[in-house]
Amino acid sequence: MRSIRLLIIVLGCIFISSCIPHKDTVYLQNKDNATTDTIPYNLTEVQKPYRVQIDDILNIRIKVLDQDNVQIFNPISQEGTLNASSAERAYFDGFTIDMHGNIRIPTLGRFNVLGYTAEEIEKMIERKLLEEQFKETANIFVTVKLAGLRYTANGEIGNPGTVTLFKERVNIFEAIANAGEIPITGDKKDVLIIRQYPQGQKIHHLDLTDVNVMRSPYYYIQPNDMIYVKPLKQKSIGTGETAVSSLTTIATIVSIAATTILLFTRL
Repeated sequence: MRSIRLLIIVLGCIFISSCIPHKDTVYLQNKDNATTDTIPYNLTEVQKPYRVQIDDILNIRIKVLDQDNVQIFNPISQEGTLNASSAERAYFDGFTIDMHGNIRIPTLGRFNVLGYTAEEIEKMIERKLLEEQFKETANIFVTVKLAGLRYTANGEIGNPGTVTLFKERVNIFEAIANAGEIPITGDKKDVLIIRQYPQGQKIHHLDLTDVNVMRSPYYYIQPNDMIYVKPLKQKSIGTGETAVSSLTTIATIVSIAATTILLFTRL
């Protein structure tokens, strides 16, 4: 009798610890019990302008009244890359920032752009053009954009790997959705953002189950970010993900144990 009670207690503990709580699987919960779901924030505080880094690829376009005068600045895809993907065309046609933080533009030479924003680089190129190539009457218009927002997602996620999105702003939920979503065994309460800074890498933590994650300065990802999703301890234990699967596992264990006991008692 005492053995049966002990077995029931052990199985009960396994059942309780093996189930993944519903609150750990739901995004954007209002944990403060506020009466409104609106999250006010200052966009300039949530997402500061991105400053380019080594190996970033810039898409630079220069326009003037007479476009024939700027054809040399605006790259045209070669025959071999006409059928390439957008990412491949960006690689061949874009301006890659080298290890010294420089890009090289035809006739204008090298520019050190490391740590500058796209807007600052636009003004830099425009000023150089006015000094060496054109007059004010040419109506110069320079656009500088990142050739896609590239990030890497790994760990407990649907499709781990590197993803490139052709958008200027991507939040953490969009990034995860494009990487195959987080399965039920992934830890949504502590998603890691590994971000590159001039002084090195830093790890930031996001709780995706809390609606206040939208206030975080790391809510919007940046180029070259790495997103890592840890597995829940239930996966490490190897038990079921839901109550039904846990019951199935426990029933299997009980069946094996009962069969073993019967075999030994008959010998």
